[in-house]
Amino acid sequence: MSKLFIILGSALAFLSVALGAFGAHILKAKIGEQHLSVFETGVQYQMMHAIGLIIVGILSMTAFQGQSSLLNWAGWIMLIGIILFSGSLYMLSTTQISAFGPITPIGGVAFLVSWLLVIIAFIKG
Repeated sequence: MSKLFIILGSALAFLSVALGAFGAHILKAKIGEQHLSVFETGVQYQMMHAIGLIIVGILSMTAFQGQSSLLNWAGWIMLIGIILFSGSLYMLSTTQISAFGPITPIGGVAFLVSWLLVIIAFIKG
């Protein structure tokens, strides 16, 4: 699992940079400032949690292997958080369909749970 989290985190970080450039150079002329800000928030949180996913992968390979179950859960929940939080913000900002808005907090809760699991793994490890 640890290598998979590092690969997924790296791919999501790559995608975050690409999406950030897309927003700055293409979307800027097509959507309003408010929607661009929403899009940029998605990019920022995706990058932060892509790095978090890489960290989870590295921790899984180190002394915290005894807590691999907690770290695996943290990694998968963090990935779900990226998809729900950032994905819903991308959809909301580019389509202006407000139905995507209520999905964002679910992704935020997933982020909180994933980081809490990392804390617990450290405490137990």
